[in-house]
Formats: sequence, structure tokens, C-alpha cells
Amino acid sequence: MFANLPILPVSGSVVSKDQNKPWGGVFDGDTDPRVEKFTESVSFDHRLSAQDVRGSTAHARMLATTGVLTEGECQQIVDGLEQIGSEIADGRFVFRTELEDVHMNIERALIERIGDVGRKLHTGRSRNDQVSTDFRLWIRDAIDAIDTRLVELQAAFVGRCERDADVILPGYTHLQRAQPVLANHYWLAYCEKLERDRTRLTDCRTRVNQLPLGTAALAGTTIKIDRQMVADELGFEGLVANSLDSSSDRDFAIEFAFVLTLVAEHLSTWAEEWILWSTIEFNFLTLPQAYCTGSSIMPQKINPDVLELTRGKTARVVGNLQSLLVLVKGLPLAYNRDLQEDKERVFDSAETVLACLEMAAAVVTGAELNREVIAEGLDRGYLDATTLMEYLIGLGIPQRTAHEIIGNLVAVAMKQGVPLAGLPLSTFQSAHESLDEKVFAVLGVEQAVAAFCSYGSTAPAEVAKQVAMWQERLKN
Repeated sequence: MFANLPILPVSGSVVSKDQNKPWGGVFDGDTDPRVEKFTESVSFDHRLSAQDVRGSTAHARMLATTGVLTEGECQQIVDGLEQIGSEIADGRFVFRTELEDVHMNIERALIERIGDVGRKLHTGRSRNDQVSTDFRLWIRDAIDAIDTRLVELQAAFVGRCERDADVILPGYTHLQRAQPVLANHYWLAYCEKLERDRTRLTDCRTRVNQLPLGTAALAGTTIKIDRQMVADELGFEGLVANSLDSSSDRDFAIEFAFVLTLVAEHLSTWAEEWILWSTIEFNFLTLPQAYCTGSSIMPQKINPDVLELTRGKTARVVGNLQSLLVLVKGLPLAYNRDLQEDKERVFDSAETVLACLEMAAAVVTGAELNREVIAEGLDRGYLDATTLMEYLIGLGIPQRTAHEIIGNLVAVAMKQGVPLAGLPLSTFQSAHESLDEKVFAVLGVEQAVAAFCSYGSTAPAEVAKQVAMWQERLKN
């Protein structure tokens, strides 16, 4: 899908307009080779080759149905395109930069093989609607590939739930210990983020999946064509309704880049946490060594480079979105050559996110929680303080009053260097007359976790339901 293919660079000599330029009729001079190099896009838009062959094949069949081509001419074109497509897939086709882009490379190769019949293929379309069609097909394929990777990562998190079901982690806000949470609650938090990414991709796909082919350069065409037939053959859900909008629109690409940016941001958040967790200072997690690297000078180092690069590559994805937004901000209707600059940004974001997702699933599956280290430190940070406050609320004490009482108790415990459960009963009773020996039943992380009951919380019963729901969802 994202393979690099052979590219023949522009030579130092001037290229004859009659030899290579489909638009050369009006020109009475030759193109400067520096312009050839400056304006070419085939060095990156060759990625659209499979989509270009698909779109041109559907277009040719439509032209035959509407009487523009004979059945014999259509078959010659389809056979020629199929041969070219096979050569491209096998890496045997050499793209020529003097032909500017993937579209003209394929069309010129077709003409060279089947003669003037190949010159009829471009009837009723422009490169403006052609490139938009190819780009939409490519993005549609990329959306489906990324969605598959997102599901694999969700499955990796859910797959941890059975083995980590009894693990309690310290939850953090402001990177300070806050409340205890089940490890499975943490894993499912990322499943929820990734599910939102999937729904955004699905929503984006509906706008991507509108056919622009047949709107031509900007005003449509006087040739009798059947756009719906092409849409049906290529699997588009509808037709772009306005030819001016079709020629200039890159909303679909920018929206896709935005969704990719959120995916990357979620991956970066996860990577940052696990980088911290794998340090000696935290020591919550041991990363699989197959996804780490070492140091050229320090023999003891096991560095989380895959996670660091995931975090770092997010900057590229964010930057690509910014570039696209700036690219289109001042463009008048309809097509402008500026839009050639859109593809590299989208290609890079999609390929980067796909690579990060592939690594993420493997790291999530292979990492191991350092259970003893985590358990030994759970009594630090007063993770049960909020649960104790809510216990007081249950006794009829106003929340703000309860908050102050527990804050004072935490201050006492901190001075004595003990957890809340290490305070004597007399200290609790002096804090408030409602407190008796029953208070110890809600102290400690295990009791604190068990006390949760709200939907969506880290309550064991609620988390178990969510795990079961995700296991069932991922089967389908």
C-alpha cells in the first residue's frame, strides 16, 4: 500500500513539449528542466498508482456504457491498465519525473502500448477530479488499515485484563498520587480513547467516500457520462454535488489528518506514561526487550526507544495537520497547484500512525507489571483519603466539612509517617464524634477500591462488566 517505486529523475536536457506534455499544444517553447524538477509530484504521488488504475478502469467502463468508447476500445484500455498495474505492483514500472505525476505516467504508458485508443481515456474528466478521486480512494484504504490496527491495540489492552485482574495501581492527577484504581480500569481507559478514534475515522470515511470523478476541471463536462455508475463500481456512497467545490475541496484530507493527530496524541500519552513507569524511579513496568534498544557507551542501558519514538513521531503528525490547515487557508476557488502539497503530509501522517500502532500492540502485549513493587508502595500517598471523606458524607457530614476533617487527619498521619490506617482510633474520634472502629473497614487501598459503586468507576463489579463488554465487542 505504501511501497516506494522506481523513479527516473529528470535529465539535464530540455524535454520537448511534443514528446511529453499533454497540455503542450498552446505552448510554443520547451519547458526548463528546472521547472520539471520543481513541479513534479510523481516522486511521492506514485503511492496513488493502484487507486489511479482502479479509477481509470471504472471510468473507461462507464465511457463504454455511455457510448463514448466501443466495447473493443474499452477492453483494450482495461487490459492495458491491468498490465500497467501489475508492473507497478511488482516494482517493474519506472516512473518518469518529466511526466509530472502518477496520472500522466500511467496514461502515457497506456498510450505507448495501445496507441490512440489510450488517448480517449481522459474524456469527460480532468486531472483535478482524477487526483481527488485517487486521493479519496487512498485515504479510504488507509482508514480501513488504521481501523484494523486500532482494533488490534484494543485487543492487546483487553488481553491483559485476565492476567492483571487482581492488580491495583495508584491513579494520578497532576502526576501526584490520587486514588487507587484497578489495572484493568486503566487498560480499558485506553480502549475508550481508541474507540473514539475509531468512531471519528468512521465518520470521516463517510465524507471521504463521495465520488468527485466526472466534475472535471471545475465546471463539469458536456460529454454524456454516468457518474453514479463509476461511484457504484468504486464503492463510493454518493457523488460530490458541486463541481467547483469538488475541484477545490481538501476538507476530507484535513479531517483525516486531524483524526490521525488525535490517534497519535493518544499513543503519545500512553508512551509517556509507560516511559515513566519503566524507569528505576517508578519501576512499575518491565518492557519487552525486543522493543527496546541499548546504549553505544553504557552497557547496562535498556532504553524505551520505541515508546520515545512514538512520542516523538507525534510531533510530525501534529505538524502535518498544521501544514494542511495553512496550505488551504487562502486558496480561491477552484483548483490551485498549491494542492499538490497536500499528499506528502497525509501520506506521512498515515504511514507514521500505522507504524506506531503496529509497535504499540506488541509492546502492550509483551510488557509485564512489577506487581510486588507496585503493591509495596500502595500505602504511600494516602490513596484512601477520598474514600474516607465520602464515608463521612455517608454519615451525614457536609462534603466541605468532611474534606477539611480528612485533610487534617492526613496532615497528622504525614507528620507521624504512617498511613491513615496507622492512626489510632482516638485520633479519628477526636477529629469527629461520628467516627468509630468501623472507619477501619474503609481504609487501605483494597477497601477503598471495593467501596466504589458508580457506573464507569473502578468498582470491581463495574470493571468486570466493562471487561466482559469489551471482550464481546472485539469478537464481532
